[in-house]
Amino acid sequence: MEFFRNVDEILDFAIKEEEKARDFYLYLAKRVKRPAMKETFEEFAGEEEKHKKRLLEVKEGQRSAKEAEEVPDMKMSDYLVDVTPSKDMDYGDALILAMKREKAAFRLYTRLSQVVTDANLSQVFKSLASEEAKHKMAFEVEYDEHYMAEN
Repeated sequence: MEFFRNVDEILDFAIKEEEKARDFYLYLAKRVKRPAMKETFEEFAGEEEKHKKRLLEVKEGQRSAKEAEEVPDMKMSDYLVDVTPSKDMDYGDALILAMKREKAAFRLYTRLSQVVTDANLSQVFKSLASEEAKHKMAFEVEYDEHYMAEN
C-alpha cells in the first residue's frame, strides 16, 4: 500500500480511485451492446460518483460514518480469468472486469479501514467496502443469471 502522511492524503487517494472507477464504468457503458447493461454500467458510474461525493464530504467534515453492512461473497470472481479492456470485448468480459475492479475496491477500503486511527474514518471505509461488495455481488449475479444462461 502507498505511504500516506496524513488523513487528507488517504482521502485524496480514495477520491481519485472513485473517479477512476466512475470513468471505467462510463467506458464500459459506451462499449456494451445490450441497452440494459449500458444502463447498469451508467448506474454504477453514478454510484462511484456518490462515493466520491461522500469522501469529499468526510474530508470537509460535513459527514460522519454510517454502519457497514455485511454482504455475502459469491467468490465467483476468484475463479474467472483476468480480462483486459478492449473495444471489442464481449458482455461477459465486461462483467468479469467489473467484478475484479469491485473486488479490488473492496480490498482497498477494507485495508484503509484498518490503517486509519480515526474510528469515524475507519467506519466510513468499512461502509464503502460494504458498498463495493454489493456492487461485486450485483455483477456476479448478472454474470451467473444472464451471461452464463445465454452461453
